[in-house]
Amino acid sequence: MTTSHAIPDNDRPPPVRPVFSAVTWKEIAHLVINLPEGIIGFVYAVVMVSTAGGLSVTAIGLPLLAVGLFLSRQWGRLERARARGLLGVRVEEPTPIPGPRRSGGFFPWLWASIKDPVGWRTVLYMLIRLPWGVLTFTVVLTGLFVLWPVLPYLVRLLANADRAMVRGLLSPSDGLERRIAELESDRGVVVDTAAADLRRIERDLHDGAQARLVSLGMTLDEATRLLDHDPTAARALLHEVRATAQRALQDLRELVHGVLPPVLADRGLGDAVRSLALDSHLDVHVEAALPGRLPAPVESAGYFAVAELLANAAKHSGAPEVRIRLSHTDGLLRVTVADGGRGGADPDGSGLRGLRRRLEPFDGTLVLHSPRGGPTTATLEIPCASSLPKTSSSSGTG
Repeated sequence: MTTSHAIPDNDRPPPVRPVFSAVTWKEIAHLVINLPEGIIGFVYAVVMVSTAGGLSVTAIGLPLLAVGLFLSRQWGRLERARARGLLGVRVEEPTPIPGPRRSGGFFPWLWASIKDPVGWRTVLYMLIRLPWGVLTFTVVLTGLFVLWPVLPYLVRLLANADRAMVRGLLSPSDGLERRIAELESDRGVVVDTAAADLRRIERDLHDGAQARLVSLGMTLDEATRLLDHDPTAARALLHEVRATAQRALQDLRELVHGVLPPVLADRGLGDAVRSLALDSHLDVHVEAALPGRLPAPVESAGYFAVAELLANAAKHSGAPEVRIRLSHTDGLLRVTVADGGRGGADPDGSGLRGLRRRLEPFDGTLVLHSPRGGPTTATLEIPCASSLPKTSSSSGTG
């Protein structure tokens, strides 16, 4: 796998001018520091590799190499900070190597450390910096006295080579490594969300259906005792038991509805969102253009996202009307919820933060546009492919 190190627009230095600007002086400082930095790094890399290689036949050789590569990583961190401060280059920090405990023991950690591509590329960086530092120091020092009219252009040329070197050798290994870090973060979000859902279900069962069933049992016991000598009171209690049983059944239905609404499981996302629209006191128009059923986790995430956005619109927007559009093109589910309310929605509010966390495991995104005075438009996108035959056609609901 290859990695393209595109240069963000905010990383690009301003155009070169004959007059020495602050950026040019920073570049000069960076190029001059290259020489002492190159000497220290070169000596460390040579001593570390030769010592660890010479001792590799002993028990301490490989651990020494692992420690040396770890310290090389720290050198790379300092170099990224120097490039960030003097050259304006922002390079992501590589994913750290897990310690022996998280790696499954000392030897798995040792092997992962020895074959660490980030550490070895940093060693290569340290080795080539000495000749490069001699070149940049000589050119800049000579230019300050002899070539100063064209020195800014020479400095920019050398600094751009330095920028390319930092991006090429001191960045994370590749997109896969960054993706692993993202997935590790998403896994934690999924685990936390699942734990929160389990706690919510347990609390709802305890406070709702379970409490009603306990009350039902106690009422049945009382009705049984009254049945022989006070049938009228027993009959009244049995009516109460029936009402309590109906309420407990309704609690269970609502609990199941919160986990996976039946209409979503049976009819798909389009009809489930139409059901939300019918339950809302707002005038909700739904336009669904879905080619078929989507993966169940994606439909669930989309459904609860729409439910959250619709609830926010009902509570905060003051809008009488909401428009919801569902579409699926090029492997991307796109949901747009728009209202003509007062606007000014907080993108960092707890509800929207939770919604983003729900979308993260799917690589989904949420974009909110809500200027003060309105209107408010929330657009969420989830990469996915349709998986089942078509059940939800394009139609509108008002």
